[in-house]
Amino acid sequence: MKKLIVANWKCNPLKSQEALKIFKGTIAVASKSKKAETVICPPYVFLKEIIAAAKGTEIKIGAQNCFWEETGAYTGMVSAAMLKNMGCKYAIIGHSEARRFVKETNEEISRKIAAAAKSGLIPILCIGENRGERKENKTYEVLAQQLNEGLLKLSKIDISKIIIAYEPIWAIGTGDYADPIEIKKAKEFILGLLKKMSGAENTGKIRVIYGGSVNAENSELYFSKAEMDGLLVGGASLNPKEFSKIINSASY
Repeated sequence: MKKLIVANWKCNPLKSQEALKIFKGTIAVASKSKKAETVICPPYVFLKEIIAAAKGTEIKIGAQNCFWEETGAYTGMVSAAMLKNMGCKYAIIGHSEARRFVKETNEEISRKIAAAAKSGLIPILCIGENRGERKENKTYEVLAQQLNEGLLKLSKIDISKIIIAYEPIWAIGTGDYADPIEIKKAKEFILGLLKKMSGAENTGKIRVIYGGSVNAENSELYFSKAEMDGLLVGGASLNPKEFSKIINSASY
């Protein structure tokens, strides 16, 4: 199975010309890689142009969020079905910044996950503990709650199709180094829970990726020592040269 490298552009860049320049800067490496599947998740406003630019390449496109209803009186919302119809294949759901800034709850996240799965999108469920929870040794407790509540509405088969992104909140955008051995243990814990939820026969299909201050200098460690199935890359994905190095690190 190929490693999954997901670029989360967050609220960047400002103009479509910049977005296309960033995207085109990664096409060559992403298309040639035999070890990695690359997914670009730009802001909603750039999706149409990036999807068009991705035609004929190996790059897949994802959204940074979605809504749980298909249509209706929900001003400002973008449904999973709409994103699927546009040409998206993935959707990031439950990112720590969405939990923090718009106060997304596990219950809302579970509805979004179910809607994404129903529409044919592959959900990338983000889970992770904050610094305080880590200091209080509540990491596994937090992961268990977010997984159990976030996947509550999925069948065993649907669970086997999702991506889990472990992103310790204290490491996101901070430059703090997350010990690959600790990350590996977290992955094993996550897979243990998923085995109970989806069955042993389905767990092997689930990819667990890591996110949190990933860059070209540390990305290989998350493959070689943490044994992750992929990476969720934030700021570094906006630099084509650095992001290309991260994609190549999947072939360590």
